[in-house]
Amino acid sequence: MKRSILNLNSPISVFLLLLLFLNACAFSSKRTLHLYEQAKENGPYDAIIVPGVPHNGVAWSPTMNIRVSWANYLYKNGVTNSIIYSGGAVYTQYTEAKIMGEYGKAQGIPESAIFLDTNAEHSSENVYFSYLIAKEKGFKKIALATDPFQSKTLAGMIKKLELPIDLIPINFDTLRTINRPEPSINPQMTVSESFVSIKERESFFTRFQGTMGKQIMFHEEDLPKKKVRKYKRQGRVIETKK
Repeated sequence: MKRSILNLNSPISVFLLLLLFLNACAFSSKRTLHLYEQAKENGPYDAIIVPGVPHNGVAWSPTMNIRVSWANYLYKNGVTNSIIYSGGAVYTQYTEAKIMGEYGKAQGIPESAIFLDTNAEHSSENVYFSYLIAKEKGFKKIALATDPFQSKTLAGMIKKLELPIDLIPINFDTLRTINRPEPSINPQMTVSESFVSIKERESFFTRFQGTMGKQIMFHEEDLPKKKVRKYKRQGRVIETKK
């Protein structure tokens, strides 16, 4: 019997498996470029949605850096007219949407072009709660602008619910050409006084369900008609007032 090439007890093998998994779950560079070129043709968008990541109160993480910088690039190059940053105080006391909004303003985005969703605690909620803000503001053309891995992960939800949201995954070749110094902000302005870490409030399984969108209460008019009954059985529909 042939031995497996990968030894699962080896950290290197585990890393390689993880790398293969992440690559399989992310858009390819070719697909990413195609979606970006398509977005430039379809734009300008009324708004793009930028999901949040935790902040430690000292400096932004590489992930937050690339998401905020990509949104900044899209705004300044006329691909979008505004930005919806999304994320509450989930794992740290710093409200993710507010932190990103402060970084956006420090990079030159006017406050009038910035909208905040401070309720989302999971990536699925980043999409849907921001979509509700876009609807409230009368925005018609909306896109999700985040890294290729998260873009592909959330594409399934967007397709299943038939939400009118395009995808503009981060084009790293373009991002490498941009000067991205860390702007100076005051993180204390974004602290949530009622913060309790989600790890203390929810089990791992509950958090996983949240990531899969299982905690969202959907408005009936946002759901495909063929799915309304299913979500009503789950008690997850806010019925449209007649």
